Amino acid sequence: MFSVVLFFLVAVSLDPAFGGSLELTDNDFATRVAEFDTMLIMFYAPWCGHCKKLKPEFEMAADLLRENDPPVELAKVDCTEGGKATCTEFGVSGYPTLKIFKNGKVSKEYSGPRDGPGIVKLMASQVGPSAKEITSVEAFEKFLAAEDNSVVGFFKAASPLKEAFLEAADNLREKFRFAITDLAELVKKHDTSDGIILFRPKHLQNIFEPNQHKYDGESSKSSLEAWLKKKQHGLVDHRTRDNADEFKNPVVVAYYKVDYAKNEKGTNYWRNRILKVSKNFADDFTFAVSSKDDFQHELNEFGYDYVPSEKPIVFARSKDNKKFAMKEEFSIENFESFLKKLKNNELEPYLKSEPIPEDNTKPVIVAVGKNFDDVVTNNNKDTLIEFYAPWCGHCKKLTPVWDELGEKLAGEDVAIVKMDATNNDVPAPFEVRGFPTIYWATKDGKASPVTYNGGRELNDFIKYIAKHATTELKSFDRSGNPKKKDEL
Repeated sequence: MFSVVLFFLVAVSLDPAFGGSLELTDNDFATRVAEFDTMLIMFYAPWCGHCKKLKPEFEMAADLLRENDPPVELAKVDCTEGGKATCTEFGVSGYPTLKIFKNGKVSKEYSGPRDGPGIVKLMASQVGPSAKEITSVEAFEKFLAAEDNSVVGFFKAASPLKEAFLEAADNLREKFRFAITDLAELVKKHDTSDGIILFRPKHLQNIFEPNQHKYDGESSKSSLEAWLKKKQHGLVDHRTRDNADEFKNPVVVAYYKVDYAKNEKGTNYWRNRILKVSKNFADDFTFAVSSKDDFQHELNEFGYDYVPSEKPIVFARSKDNKKFAMKEEFSIENFESFLKKLKNNELEPYLKSEPIPEDNTKPVIVAVGKNFDDVVTNNNKDTLIEFYAPWCGHCKKLTPVWDELGEKLAGEDVAIVKMDATNNDVPAPFEVRGFPTIYWATKDGKASPVTYNGGRELNDFIKYIAKHATTELKSFDRSGNPKKKDEL
């Protein structure tokens, strides 16, 4: 009995049909990868926190994609044990690293979603023909039942439009689902024998905009692609972490409990009210709804640690990225009033800022959102500014050096400034993507601020400032060496 159970457990661990992704090593990597047309491989380290977070999503995707038509196989390689040589061969330098393989060879780096459904969606788009052939009404209905935009080409014969459609499908297969059909019943029903229709997913269909759009542009790939990108989000789309970058300013976003998986009716209850108003401002703004739980970081940018009400809260960004918040409780009337004022430039931008320090005369000047222009942009001094986060270890290590730098240059025509970039808005053209981020800005303002990427010791900063200062420093020469007394 024991031997039978043992045999079964071994069979389960070796047979991918029992669930999960494959585990590959240096010994079997080349032969196993060659067995599959398309694979997604995760190179990982067991101690890696990001890998641990990704693993359950990866395994979920592995099971779902194995049922895909055609199937996609997922596999893992432990770079610390049995897969060291393989990871070295493919240049793995961080964890997790994901790569797409086709026919045993690397096709490209995977840079898509890191959640199960997102992985499934992207990888499913990588296999099979870019445009699925529809041969029955049942297959057509099933194709339209997906939760994404569906683009269908109706063609009875070869044509320039059909050629453009297939080229666009190859290029945009990761963003849209494409299908092609010459079925007489479907061609007649949709009144087109040489045309293209974009169908909205059923959960986003509404009475305020068409549920399908027929292409009427040129028979060219570029024209069709531009049309699809313009139409893809409709009047008010569901903005997620995966597609957030596609919503360009000026944009208006309503945040609430958006959950189409568990509460489609409740989600659309509020979305329909947003649609009703936004249809009158479609030429002025891009509109979207987003889950407040998925975008807590954006709520924080507008000063919200949490949303106490079930009603949507509305934030907007202008074309030049200024921030605006609807302060009134959501209602159709308040939302319409907010949009009218926003359109007519009648609203004050929201500025995230700590209070201006009562005493800001220390050698290191403190910048906050409200005084940034005064102490940085218009201070008539060359400026070295550190953007930091209170919790950042590297920032804490830099603090005594920064304070000493301020003291050393206290009598110079140079400002040493620091700003907490987690509690204050960082204005353009400054960009902060990590901590600490340091910029050098010249007093005349003619040149754009430049990122400082030099050493972090006191002398490193002094040498840099001495070399780049608009006017030579009083206490240091251009090389950063202290001047002799007779030079002062």
